[in-house]
Amino acid sequence: MKENRCHCAYLLLFLVCLFLLSSCEKEGNETLISKNGQNESHQQGNNCMKCHTSGGKGEGWFVVAGTVYSFNLQTTLPNGLILFFSGPNGSGTLLKTIETDQLGNFYSTEDFDFSAGVYTAATGNDTTIYMNAQVTTGQCNSCHGQSTEMIYSH
Repeated sequence: MKENRCHCAYLLLFLVCLFLLSSCEKEGNETLISKNGQNESHQQGNNCMKCHTSGGKGEGWFVVAGTVYSFNLQTTLPNGLILFFSGPNGSGTLLKTIETDQLGNFYSTEDFDFSAGVYTAATGNDTTIYMNAQVTTGQCNSCHGQSTEMIYSH
């Protein structure tokens, strides 16, 4: 009888330790997708994936994220769209669409495969700007605003 109580105490101790260990870890990836009209994003022009990645400080692990600016590059472009195509200049299949928020930022934690390369476009204010080069990453602000022009639409 005493031995059974001892086993129960060890089992209870094990379960408590397991609970405490799991509660210390950051929770799994949240589903976050930018939408027109939202205004909760921040740090326009910065590489979002510096924080929004597994083990990072930001909420959610972004698969794709960036910022779109107006043609004059003085302000961000609110409530536009980012389009992902299988072919250049809007050809091929439309693979994904992400809305930009009120602050000009777009982001998504949804799975999206960039490995084969995709072509992107930014649209807003009745104008669409196509990216000529194929991309294999969703870290848009890691290049745009750094080594290449910012993403802009008229």
